Amino acid sequence: MTFRLTATLKVGAAASALLLGLAAPAFADSAPAPAPAPAAVQAPQGVTVPPLGFTRRVLPNGLEVYTARDTAASNVTVQVWYKVGSKDDPAGRSGFAHLFEHLMFKSTKNLPPETFDRLTEDVGGSNNAFTADDTTAYFETVPANHLERMLFAEADRMGSLVVDEPTFVAERDVVKEEYRQRILANPYGRLFGLFVPETIYQDSPYRRPGIGSIEELEASSLDDVRRFHATYYRPDNAYLIVAGNFDQAQLDRWIDQYFTPLKNPTTPIPANHVVEPEPTAPRNVTYYAPNVPLPAAVIAWPTVKYADPDRAALTVLDGVLSTGESSRLYRSLVYDKQIAAQIGSTPDFAQQAGNLSALAIMAQGHTAEEGVAALNEEIAKLRDAPITAEELAEAKNELVANALRGRETVDDRATALGYSLINTGSAAAADQEVAQIQAVTIADVQRVARKYLTPQRQSTITYLAADDKNPASVQKMNVDAPVKVADLAPAGAPAVLLPEAERVRLPQPGPEVAPVTPAVADFRLDNGLRVLVAPTNGLPLVSARLSFKAGSSDDPAGKAGVAALTASLLTQGTTTKTAPEIATQIEQLGASVGASAGVDFSNVYANAPANAFPATVALMADLVKNPAFAGEELERQQAQTLDGLRVALSQPAAIAGMTVGRVIYGDAPYGAPGSGTPQTVPAITPADVAAFHAARYRPSDATLVFSGDITPAAARALAQQAFGDWRPTGAAPTDAADPAGQTLAPRIVVVNQPGAGQAAVVAALRGVSRTDADFFPLTLGNSLLGGGFSSRLNQEIRIKRGLSYGASSSLGARADAGVFTASTQTKNETADEVADLILAEIAKLGTETPTAADLAPRRATLIGGFGRSLETVDGLGTLVANLALYDLPMSDLADYAGRVRAVTPDQVQAAFAQHLPANRASLVIVGDGSKFLDALRAKHPNLEVIEAGALNLNTGALK
Repeated sequence: MTFRLTATLKVGAAASALLLGLAAPAFADSAPAPAPAPAAVQAPQGVTVPPLGFTRRVLPNGLEVYTARDTAASNVTVQVWYKVGSKDDPAGRSGFAHLFEHLMFKSTKNLPPETFDRLTEDVGGSNNAFTADDTTAYFETVPANHLERMLFAEADRMGSLVVDEPTFVAERDVVKEEYRQRILANPYGRLFGLFVPETIYQDSPYRRPGIGSIEELEASSLDDVRRFHATYYRPDNAYLIVAGNFDQAQLDRWIDQYFTPLKNPTTPIPANHVVEPEPTAPRNVTYYAPNVPLPAAVIAWPTVKYADPDRAALTVLDGVLSTGESSRLYRSLVYDKQIAAQIGSTPDFAQQAGNLSALAIMAQGHTAEEGVAALNEEIAKLRDAPITAEELAEAKNELVANALRGRETVDDRATALGYSLINTGSAAAADQEVAQIQAVTIADVQRVARKYLTPQRQSTITYLAADDKNPASVQKMNVDAPVKVADLAPAGAPAVLLPEAERVRLPQPGPEVAPVTPAVADFRLDNGLRVLVAPTNGLPLVSARLSFKAGSSDDPAGKAGVAALTASLLTQGTTTKTAPEIATQIEQLGASVGASAGVDFSNVYANAPANAFPATVALMADLVKNPAFAGEELERQQAQTLDGLRVALSQPAAIAGMTVGRVIYGDAPYGAPGSGTPQTVPAITPADVAAFHAARYRPSDATLVFSGDITPAAARALAQQAFGDWRPTGAAPTDAADPAGQTLAPRIVVVNQPGAGQAAVVAALRGVSRTDADFFPLTLGNSLLGGGFSSRLNQEIRIKRGLSYGASSSLGARADAGVFTASTQTKNETADEVADLILAEIAKLGTETPTAADLAPRRATLIGGFGRSLETVDGLGTLVANLALYDLPMSDLADYAGRVRAVTPDQVQAAFAQHLPANRASLVIVGDGSKFLDALRAKHPNLEVIEAGALNLNTGALK
C-alpha cells in the first residue's frame, strides 16, 4: 500500500526480521548533454557496477535538475528531494517535517485533494515519500506516457500547497496513529525510534525523533504548516530527478514550462549547522518499556558525516561486524555463545554527523548485561587486531554486489543519486562510492575502529521490560533545536483550490509504452526436474528459485513448524560443509541464498552477480541435495524460532495474524501457524526434518526458475551440472486431501493484551484457491477494497477519519481455499468503530455493483504493479515460479493484463456475494480490551475473550 514513510527507526536490516516478527562522471552546468562516462568499476570478484549516467542542469531559479534516459524501461520515475528534514523541525515542533510530508499529498491550487493518487495508482503507477534527518523526498513511478502530468503536479505542489484546518487535523491524527504503530505497538519501537538517538547525540538536532511526539504534534498549527512551506519548499532548496523512458528535448521543454516560473521567497533559509561535540565521557543508560519480550543491548559511538573520507572504512567495518551469518557478531553471539536471538549494527551517516551502533536482542534466559559484555568484546577485537584478508574481501564483495542490486530499476538509480546529492551536494559521489569501498585496506578498518569505537566515546544502552518497580521510560520532551518557529518565513496569503473553471488543466497522457514479458523456456531434466528460464537484458544479475509443493500444511500432526525448520536448516550444514563455511561462501560470492516455507510450498532462492552465479547454483544444489540436519543446528534454529515467537506474541498484529488461521480453519492443516508454536517447536526432532526433506524435496515435484542475465542454453547446462544427478531419497508422500478442512461458523475473538500500544483489527473469511474461476474478479474487487492508498478501506478509515496509518485487504488465495483478510491497526479506543467500517465495506462489494469508473483505476493498479515486478530479476522469477507451482500455463504471464481488463463490474459483485459475504466474516481484535470491550460486546454479545498469556495456538478452540 502507498503509505507515507519516515526514517524514524534507526535500526539496521539485521534486526528488522525479529523486530517486525519483526572514476567519477562529469556533469554539465548548462544545457544537458551526455556526461562523460566514468570507467566501469570492477569488484574483486569481477562484478561491474555501471555508472548512474545522469546529466545535470540548473534552472534560473536555482532548481537543480538531473535526468537519465533508459529506453528499455516502460516506466519513468519523477523524484523531488527537498533539502529539509527532521533536523529542521522547529523547537517545540518535533515531527513537523514528517507531518508536513503527509500534507504535501493533499491539494494545490489546481489539483483537488488526493489527486496524486489519481495520477499514479489509478494509471498503474505508485507514489510515496519519506522524511529523514536531512531530506524530505517525494517520488512517483508511472507509465512513461504520464511523465508530463507528474511534472505539472510536482511543480504545482512546490508552488501552491493548499491545506485547510480540517485536512490538517485529520492528517495529524493519521500521524499520531503512525506513532502508535511504529513506536508504541512495536516492543522495540521506543528503543530505536526514541531512546537510541537521544542517547547518542548531545547537541545535534538528530537527537530528536523524526516522528516527533503526540504532544508536540498537538502543538503544531495550520499557520506553522504554511510558514514551513514558504520557508523550505522552494526551487533553490530542491533537486528534481527524472529517470526512465523519455525524449530528452521534450522533457527539457516540460521542465522549463512548469518549473522555471516558480519563484524563491526573499527570506533566507534558517541556519542549521550544529557541530556535535566530542564526547567527554562514556554514557550508560537503562530504559524500560511495556511488553518487551526479550532484553536488548545497544552500544554506540558518534562517527562521521556522510561526506567524510572515513565513511568507506566504517562501512566495511560494519560489514565485517554484522552482515551475514559469517559476520563476527552473528558467529559469536548467535551461533557460538547462543546468547542473542538477533544481532545487528547500523552505520548511520547523515549530512552533519553520524554514528555507528551495535545491538543484540538477547535470547531467552540471557541478560542485557551479557549482551553488552559480548558486544564490547567483539569491538575490542576490531581495535586490537587487524581483520583478515578473507573478511575484507567478503565485506567488499557483499557491498559491491548490493550496490549492483541497488541499480536494477530506474527508481533505484534515481534514489541512489538523491541520497548522494542530499548528503554530499555532489552527484559524482554516488559513482565514487564503489571505488572508495574497494580502496579500503585492512589497516583502514583497524584505524577507524581505534579512532572512533573507543570506550571513552561510547554510549551503552540496556532496554528491559517495565514492571511495578521500573515503570516505562518516557520520551524526552522540550528538546531545543536550532530552528525556531519565529525563524520561519511569513505564510503570506494562503493558497486555495481554484474553481474548476479557473484551474490549469492537467496535460493529457502521451502514447502508451507497454511492458514486455519475456518468452519463458520450459524443459525437464531426466530426473523430472522442471526448469523454466526467463532471460532479461538488464544488469549482470541472475536469480534462481527452486520450488517444492511442500509447505506448512504438510507438517505432521502436532509438529507445526517442521516445514519451516526444514527450510531454515538447509543453510545450516551439508554433509561436506558446516554452517559457518556455507555462510562464508555465500558472502565471498556476494550472493544472497536462503530458503523458506509457506503454507503450500517451500522455496530455495539465490541471487548473485552473473559471474558468480554458477558457483552460487552449485552451492544451492549442495544445500538441497545433501543437508546434514545436525542435532546441534536444529537446537540453534529451535531456540531462534522460539525467541522470534516471543517477540511476535508481544505485538498485536502478529498475534492477530496467527489467531486468524485457527479462527478460519480450526484444527485443519491450514489452521496451524507455519512457524510452529511455543509448544510444537521444541518437540521437533532431527528425524522429523530429515523425513520431511526425504519425502517432500524431490526433483520430480520441483521447479527450478532462472531469471535475469542468462540464456536458456546456459541455464540448461547449469541445471544439468548442478541437479542432473539428483535422485529422491524417500518414498513419495500422500498429500493432504483437504488442508482447508470444513467451513466453520464465524467467530468474534478478542485477544486481550493489557498495555498494548494499539489494537489490531482483522476481518477474515474463508476464501478461494488460486485456480478458482473467480480468482481475477476477486483480485480486482480486492484491489478496489483494500489494494492501495486510494482503496475504499483506506479512504474510509485513514483519509476520511484519521483512525489509522493505513488499512488494506488481501485475497490470500492458496492451493486449497485461502483466507481473505481486511485489516488495520488503530488506537484501542476506536477498535470497535474500525471493525464496523471494515465489515461495511466488505458487505458493499457483495451487494452493490461497482461502476466501470470504480474499476478502471484498480485495473491499472494491478497491471502497473505486475509490470514493475517484471523489472527485477527476483520479481520476474517469482511470477514465473508461482505460475508453475499452481500448474498454470506460462502463457498467463503475457495474458495477465488481458485477464484483468476482461473482468466486468457484475462479475466482481457476484464473486464477492458468492465467496466473501460479510455475514460470514469473523473478527479478530488484539489490543487493550479495557478500552473497547464494552462497546464491542454491545454489538457482538457472543464474542470470545482470551487473555494474551492464555492464547493456545495449538487448537482451533484457542484456549
